[in-house]
Amino acid sequence: MSMGFRFDLLLFTIALLSVPVLSDLILSKVDRRVDLTSQIVRITSTLKVENEGTDLVSEVLLAFPDNQAKKLAHLVATPNEGKGKTKSSAVSLPVEVVQPDGMPPALTFYSVSLPKGLGKGDTFTLDVLAVFTHALQPFPEKISQADIQLVVFYETAHYLSPYMVKVQSLSVKLPDARIESFTKIENAKIQGSEIKYGPYENLPPFSYSPIVVHFEGNQPFAVAQELERELEISHWGSVQVTEHYNLIHGGAQSKGEFSRLDYQARPYIRGASAVRRLVAKLPPRAHSVYYRDEIGNISTSNLWGDHKKTELVIEPRYPMFGGWRTAFTIGYGLPLQDFLFESGKKRYLNISFGSPMDEVVIDTLIVKVVLPEGSRDISVSAPFPVKQWQETKLSHLDVVGRPVIVLEKTNVVPEHNQYFQVYYKFNSLSMFIEPLMLISGYFLLFVACIIYTHADLSISKSSPSYLAKLQWDEVQAAVQQVQNIISRCLTIHDKLEASLRDLSRSGDVQACKAARKAFDGLLKDLSKDLKPLLAFLQSSPQAAPILPKVEDLVAKERDLQEKLMVKHSTVVDSYEKNSGRRETENRVASQQQKITALRQEVDDLFEIIDEI
Repeated sequence: MSMGFRFDLLLFTIALLSVPVLSDLILSKVDRRVDLTSQIVRITSTLKVENEGTDLVSEVLLAFPDNQAKKLAHLVATPNEGKGKTKSSAVSLPVEVVQPDGMPPALTFYSVSLPKGLGKGDTFTLDVLAVFTHALQPFPEKISQADIQLVVFYETAHYLSPYMVKVQSLSVKLPDARIESFTKIENAKIQGSEIKYGPYENLPPFSYSPIVVHFEGNQPFAVAQELERELEISHWGSVQVTEHYNLIHGGAQSKGEFSRLDYQARPYIRGASAVRRLVAKLPPRAHSVYYRDEIGNISTSNLWGDHKKTELVIEPRYPMFGGWRTAFTIGYGLPLQDFLFESGKKRYLNISFGSPMDEVVIDTLIVKVVLPEGSRDISVSAPFPVKQWQETKLSHLDVVGRPVIVLEKTNVVPEHNQYFQVYYKFNSLSMFIEPLMLISGYFLLFVACIIYTHADLSISKSSPSYLAKLQWDEVQAAVQQVQNIISRCLTIHDKLEASLRDLSRSGDVQACKAARKAFDGLLKDLSKDLKPLLAFLQSSPQAAPILPKVEDLVAKERDLQEKLMVKHSTVVDSYEKNSGRRETENRVASQQQKITALRQEVDDLFEIIDEI
């Protein structure tokens, strides 16, 4: 487990460093809770901060190893309201990345600004939520369809902090009580599906005690390697949302063959970690909902809702095992009045940022807000840092194109599904440009139609070009009839071959002969229908370019017909003489090769005649 080794080495390096004292702050109590019940790891830490010095302190530093900081998707700190009090009204404290002097280079530090400075003896309690993606590593990395998925999680039993910690404890919540192994140190115990470490007292700064938890985690690892959301605003009453997903199962790689029969018989045993379905929680009045991929619409979906929410339950075309991929699109419309508002002279869109699917981790999220043509003075307000740029999209009846605000963020989790705002100015008169263009276009079309219907643009029926066209049309009609008759002959050929297959199954020679007799009569009737058509084509000068190919087509079909009749007679004769199957196949092998070659030549002639 190379990651664990690197983690140990990192902490060992930290222990060797001489770290200066940042301030007289201490953490009098630390309570950490790690939630491993999904692929997204959430660590909630309650920190009681106490100032033992005389200087006023206005910030608290949080430390994360670099390899852990790279997986940090969301970090928020809020004042602790105490037990029994709601936290909905708590305002998040400002958090920013800092680089304190003299600190270990292998650590990433975040500064949390306190609502007011702490004087000597003052205390303050805050809650810190850290959300990590890709922090659970499958071990083993490859499993079969029948195996359960085991994952590994690395952490430290001692809270890694630049401050002294008086008392600290850690609890690790697992999705199931089945635990393969975990690091056993002092004050470590299991309670149901939880592992508890501590309490530990009087820990010096940068204390650590690496732990590894190896446990059963069959929850699906649905990862959107890329998600593009397009929000198109129409001032005529709607916001159209289109979401393109490129999804992969990020859990243990699937090895061996997949058995659909075993999966359907025991899906929760022979596919315990597979992605079976996804749930998209859409806004309450979502309408015109669809779910499709490159092939087309996917019918394995279910939509229901009430005045509070709309849920779209979708199933991929196949259950997704580790390493399997799929790509699909969902789209829906939203009422404009629910999301577009006015503030002074500006309008602004107020809508959620992330994916409506809570169980999906998004590696790269691109949100495109398509504003109406003519929008200006555009600005964006987002609750977290995003990469931003502007594009232009040309749509129907556009003149200069519609401005598109593009927002990009990596490592996105459900906590990022917060509301953001796009402000812009728009002249209401611009709404009527496209309808006026449409009216003008229809008006010009009607004028053109009137002029066309009153103008005499016909060609004289006695002109050579007109007569030549009529003759060519007659030739084309005759050729088409010849092709139809040949196609019917080929259909009879297929039925003749089918009668031989029926003979091999039933052994009924008389029925096979009766079918042969009926087919002979049909082929003779079709041959009679061909004669007048060929005579017409041979007498028409206009048919000269195409006549040789038509005659060749008729000749090839007759040759094919003769070969089929010989094969049919040979097979029937073999059955009447009770010849063995292998002997029969040997007798017709050479005939079958000629039949296959002739059939290909007939098909090729069809294509050549169509091109002429």
